[in-house]
Amino acid sequence: IVYHAAAHKHVPLMETSPQEAVKNNICGTFNTARAAIENKVGKFILISTDKAVNPTNIMGATKRVCEMIIQTLAAHDTDTDFAAVRFGNVLGSNGSVVPLFREQIKEGGPVTVTDPRMTRYFMTIGEAAQLVITASAMAKGGEIFVLDMGSPVLIDDLARKMIRLSGLRPDEDIEIKYVGLRPGEKLYEELLMGEEGLRKTDNDKIFIGRAIELDENMFTIRLGGLMKFIYDEPEAGADEIERRLAELVPTFRRAQ
Repeated sequence: IVYHAAAHKHVPLMETSPQEAVKNNICGTFNTARAAIENKVGKFILISTDKAVNPTNIMGATKRVCEMIIQTLAAHDTDTDFAAVRFGNVLGSNGSVVPLFREQIKEGGPVTVTDPRMTRYFMTIGEAAQLVITASAMAKGGEIFVLDMGSPVLIDDLARKMIRLSGLRPDEDIEIKYVGLRPGEKLYEELLMGEEGLRKTDNDKIFIGRAIELDENMFTIRLGGLMKFIYDEPEAGADEIERRLAELVPTFRRAQ
């Protein structure tokens, strides 16, 4: 089994470096998947993200393309079963908000929150790892597994709880500073697209999203065009990269 978890996931950084997002996330997934087929790997599991659902940023759009690559390859008769597992934020993982808040509290504040209305889904590292492995055992090819992330959490509440757990008082001992949404961010994430329905599995924490129909020929042509373009035009502008991504991902819309 190959668990493909390699990706650039830092949303604002990928807004300023879209070439790297395409090279690592899309080209990296395509090359690794092809290598899995060539080496007759039994299963290939893509680690996806809720940001691939109705993406509003470059990172999310590239991860949605990764899901589409997996879906396309799964439709062909190979020795490799391809599937994806989609979930939200993992508490304490690299780049997670929890270590950031912990460091800010340790330094005496301020704790920076983008917006008091912002929510995110969270899961522990142990839960995420266990559910990914369980989902991979269920995979027969072509599934997008959606993990039950529970209820979304207000980031503002999380920050305040962490301050209190440190023995301090929010807004008194530690300032909470609202800094506004960063480029490409949205207030809330989704785990399903409107076209997808959920199918239950034997595990009450794991669901299967219904695959959205793809025009495979058009997708393959556009994907090949994007991958060639990204290497042939190293100085390509972000607007052209975004236009090509939007051709591949119809649900890619910038947040208003």
